[in-house]
Amino acid sequence: MERTRGTSLDVKEHGANQQTSERRLFMQLQVFGGCRDSAPLVEALRRSALEAVLYHEVNDPQGVGLLTMSEEPTFFTGRLREVLNAGPFAGLPLKPGLTMLGRSYSSGFEPDLEDWLLRRPRRAALDPACPWAIWYPLRRKGSFARLERKEQGEILKEHGMIGRSYAEAGLAHDIRLACHGLDANDNDFLIALVGPDLHPLSHLVQSMRQTVQTSEYLERLGPFFVGRAVWQSPLP
Repeated sequence: MERTRGTSLDVKEHGANQQTSERRLFMQLQVFGGCRDSAPLVEALRRSALEAVLYHEVNDPQGVGLLTMSEEPTFFTGRLREVLNAGPFAGLPLKPGLTMLGRSYSSGFEPDLEDWLLRRPRRAALDPACPWAIWYPLRRKGSFARLERKEQGEILKEHGMIGRSYAEAGLAHDIRLACHGLDANDNDFLIALVGPDLHPLSHLVQSMRQTVQTSEYLERLGPFFVGRAVWQSPLP
């Protein structure tokens, strides 16, 4: 009997208590140089009504980062493209090596799946109390995928406990996105650390270096974009 194409594949997101969702949030960071005055960019973003954050880049006095987000991938080839090809953004040179794109995903244990997929990333990115951000991609070694699921869980739990301790102290919050097949350099995940101050974000990266995942199962990490938000759209 011929199997109907696609019926055996499950590409939904799964949470606790048999929750499922076909919704997810895509987030993209694009970085530009040559910006001496960001005020026209802020005004253009206000008029556009995009869900977005504009960062001043720490490591380039003329650098700016633009974070945008949407549930619809066509947003990035449609509405966002229109905004970037007109007005003040059109004259800025893009830094393609710092372009990052990812999608929210679930691990299967989330008590509120749609909050995890759609609202939590927005809350972190658009929180005025957390203007500082470090964005970076990472790729795991193939050996991690060959571990037993239980061992993978223990490794990830160690990593997660450190992150939660910084979040509970109000020092840092994370955004975790998958970027399989979406990243020009074939990375697996896209991470953002956001918070009120920069030092705790750096300190968290340092603390994570001691975990089994980072010390033994990461193939590469970075490049890193470091910036401070000068404008954030309001939470929808």
